[in-house]
Amino acid sequence: MNLKKNYSIYIFISYLLFAVSALGDISNSHHDFSGASWSGNEMCKPCHTPHNANTEVPDSPLWNHEVTHASFTVYSSPTFDAIAGQPSGHSKLCLSCHDGTVAIDNYGGSTGGTKYAGFGNVGTDLSDDHPISFQYNSALATTDGNLYDPSTTTSGLGGTIAEDLLNNGRVECTSCHDVHISRNTQGCSGCHNMHGGGHGITKTLSLRISNDNSALCLTCHRK
Repeated sequence: MNLKKNYSIYIFISYLLFAVSALGDISNSHHDFSGASWSGNEMCKPCHTPHNANTEVPDSPLWNHEVTHASFTVYSSPTFDAIAGQPSGHSKLCLSCHDGTVAIDNYGGSTGGTKYAGFGNVGTDLSDDHPISFQYNSALATTDGNLYDPSTTTSGLGGTIAEDLLNNGRVECTSCHDVHISRNTQGCSGCHNMHGGGHGITKTLSLRISNDNSALCLTCHRK
């Protein structure tokens, strides 16, 4: 038995299953790159590859994009009982397009890209954004007093907050956002409030839980 060959086949099949399941959700979302010339009209390739993936960030999902090496100004507040570190895990993958220091067409080993994120460019100053890359556990919930215990509180997605929303026990960008979610079935108006909400204002379609009536916020915050 050729174990190496069988393992490669297993990885490839797993990637195909992942791609097929994600394809239906990512269509028409902000991360659907199938209509972009810089991606070669590829939907998944700018982020994922079945071979020679970038493993610089642990637990990367077959990553195919250059990873940011920027130094970030992180969130800090006297009322914040955790410690936000430099972005890690899945947050670092997200920021590899959204911090404005890495071209979005730097994928597949290319580092000479010229296209940078316009919408969603958060820069390297994260001090006014929701904190990320911090440990969220029962101890923090007890210390804070206004957070639900992530090990026992349901997320509304089938499991607990810890199971469904945390990345290795940490709050990361993917705790709130899922790039493979598409709620756009309305064409242009699915992404933009063209009238009444300010011309060209963009809606957030990638939230893991709808934030109507602050539902996403109140998943973790006890208010």
